[in-house]
Amino acid sequence: MTQLTQLLEQLRAIVGAGNVLTDGNLSAYEQDWRKREHGKSLAVVRPASTPEVAAVVKTCAAAGVSIVPQGGNTGMVVGSTPDASGTQVVLSLQRMNQVRALDGANLTVTVDAGCVLQAIQETCETAGFLFPLSMASEGSCTIGGNLGTNAGGTQVVRYGNTRELCLGLEVVTAQGEIWNGLSGLRKDNTGYDLRHLMIGSEGTLGVITGAIMKLYPLPATQLTAFVAVPSLDAAVQLLGLAHQHLSAGLTGFEVMGRFALSLVTKHFPQLRVPFADNATAPYCVVLENSDQESEAHARICFERLLEMAMEQGCVLDAVVAESITQARALWHIRESIPLAQAQEGLNIKHDISIAVSRIPEFVRLTDAQLQQAYPGARLVNYGHLGDGNLHYNVQAPAGVDAEAFLRDDEVGVNTIVYDMVDQFNGSISAEHGVGSLKREKLEQHKSPVALGMMRAIKQALDPDNRMNPGRVLSMQ
Repeated sequence: MTQLTQLLEQLRAIVGAGNVLTDGNLSAYEQDWRKREHGKSLAVVRPASTPEVAAVVKTCAAAGVSIVPQGGNTGMVVGSTPDASGTQVVLSLQRMNQVRALDGANLTVTVDAGCVLQAIQETCETAGFLFPLSMASEGSCTIGGNLGTNAGGTQVVRYGNTRELCLGLEVVTAQGEIWNGLSGLRKDNTGYDLRHLMIGSEGTLGVITGAIMKLYPLPATQLTAFVAVPSLDAAVQLLGLAHQHLSAGLTGFEVMGRFALSLVTKHFPQLRVPFADNATAPYCVVLENSDQESEAHARICFERLLEMAMEQGCVLDAVVAESITQARALWHIRESIPLAQAQEGLNIKHDISIAVSRIPEFVRLTDAQLQQAYPGARLVNYGHLGDGNLHYNVQAPAGVDAEAFLRDDEVGVNTIVYDMVDQFNGSISAEHGVGSLKREKLEQHKSPVALGMMRAIKQALDPDNRMNPGRVLSMQ
């Protein structure tokens, strides 16, 4: 019996033969969501409990086999799929999908890492609580992946990234040991905060198997408005007014460029995009007001905000949803932009963050540089203006082969965008992580001191480089 055959037999003994996948179509596990890469695994292993995860990790470590942890496989930076060697084990947590406990008095929910985000939201809402993490992929992404990449979403402006929502973790180390940090405490000042070390590490330091997340009371009502603005500067001005008039009620503030919205109109004509024919509105904003008092109070606040914004010239026109159905339709327009862009063809994606006050200047200067270098390039600019995170994507010029543009010009486009991000003291990854797609860029745009500290942590916790190797950091 060969060593690999013996390893597969040991893994089958741990999780059951039906949960060690080696044959058939495994593209759901081996191909990334954007279809940028298609790897080949030694096996896809699907444990059902934390002890099983620990046993799998320990067994693979003894055999010298590296592990690629995977949740919903909805990542954007090729961070949760195997390489092409056929020697890596994909550790899928999809069977670990239970809500373990909900503590209303402590305002926490304890979940398996493989819980789908939408399932957590619905369970908590049924119990009368809000779990505010929300994003377009919530029907398939998992909380373990959200934690592994420190995902953001549409309500960061009020509730913060996934990091801010997490009170405790359960993690299997690279050696196969279990660290139980599921205390649910809001205050615990006993040394280094290992929770924050694991969040955002993309499976390179250990495998997150469980988490305790914060809950909030359900708001009395949520109102959504779709607003046309004359410029990005006006959008930033509107954001300031929204903070002033809505305070903590401002839970969402998304900006969408005219071309991004035109793609939604083109590829999803059944969606009615407000102000689609308003040529004087280069940007639109969707904003959400969550009110703890009443719908009437929320509408009064919204009306005052929009009235003042129109008086100051930062809003051209606005519609306020009159029902939950209308609100969902407005949000669906925003969430359909990535899908519409994919329908238009392959594109060069960026997930960047800049100080909110400097975003208009960044966009003006970067737009100009890209048009000079790549005349006719189409800019799909949208994202979470409320927290300074733009998805500043570049589509091939009309009539140019999208695949050829991606192949030939991605490096040049990225260089322009990321160099400008550096000039504005921003980040080349706001919420999607680094994965393998941005690993080399991290080397260029992170300080040597920071990279040295990261490598020291990786070396200390995973000295054999078995946990998701080749992701985030180069260990050379």
